[in-house]
Order: sequence, then structure tokens, then C-alpha cells
Amino acid sequence: MIDGVKVVPLRQIADERGKIMHMLKRTDPHFIEFGEIYFSCAWPGTIKAWHIHKTMTLNNAVLSGRVKLVLYDRREGSKTRGELMELFIGEDNYCLVQIPPGIVNGYKAYGDKMVILANCATEPHRKDEMIYLPPFSKDIPYDWGIKHG
Repeated sequence: MIDGVKVVPLRQIADERGKIMHMLKRTDPHFIEFGEIYFSCAWPGTIKAWHIHKTMTLNNAVLSGRVKLVLYDRREGSKTRGELMELFIGEDNYCLVQIPPGIVNGYKAYGDKMVILANCATEPHRKDEMIYLPPFSKDIPYDWGIKHG
């Protein structure tokens, strides 16, 4: 586990009409601040990576579909510097992943439908607050291919 990353199981309340999917409320012990909420959508097989936020904390939950969320700690002085973390989250593993500033993150969409990933960020989006790296950057020791075996 990467230092500062939290994985919080989320509650779903289902009945014959559908369901309610909880995500984040200000009374949650892991709530920090509200900046904005947005939805990142991706077709199956799409890779959306890599992103690094300088000051923003992310709170990600997948509402529809399934993703492989990959995190990499390259923060100076972090006790988990150099660690990778793979999480498979979505409809069958509904949880909130809280990603602190400085963690490299990205995801790959899986399944047979568009992924809808919600992010309740602690700050409004600003381009100067982010660092982008290409998905196959040699700076990140990760292979997005399927691991057979």
C-alpha cells in the first residue's frame, strides 16, 4: 500500500427500483474538502494516464464499468517511494480510492461498456496544478498489457 492512499469500501442500497451508490460526504472521516466533482469516461481498452496533481487530493469511485487503477509513488522523502499499486475497481468492487497529491495515477478501462469514473477533488481543476506524462512513459515502471498466466 502506498503511504497516504486510502481504499474505502462504499455502500450501495439496492431495491426493486434500482440503487443508491454512496461516494463521499463531509461527515466521513476521510473527507478533506470539496473543490469539484467530475466524471471521466472511457471506452473499453482505453488508457488514461499518467497524471500527477501537485496540491489536489483525488477521491475516485467507478460508477459504471471496471478499471485497473494504477498508482506510483515518486514523492521525494516518501517511505513508499518507488512502490506501484494496482487496484481493480468498479461495479463488482465498489469503493472510494483517495489519492494524495504527488502520486502518479492513471487507469485502463475494462469490460464491454463505457467506464464512468467519478472524481470528487479537493480543488477545482487548474492546468498548472497538474503534470501529464504519456501512458507508456519510461519514467513509470509499469506495463499496461494483460498479464497472462
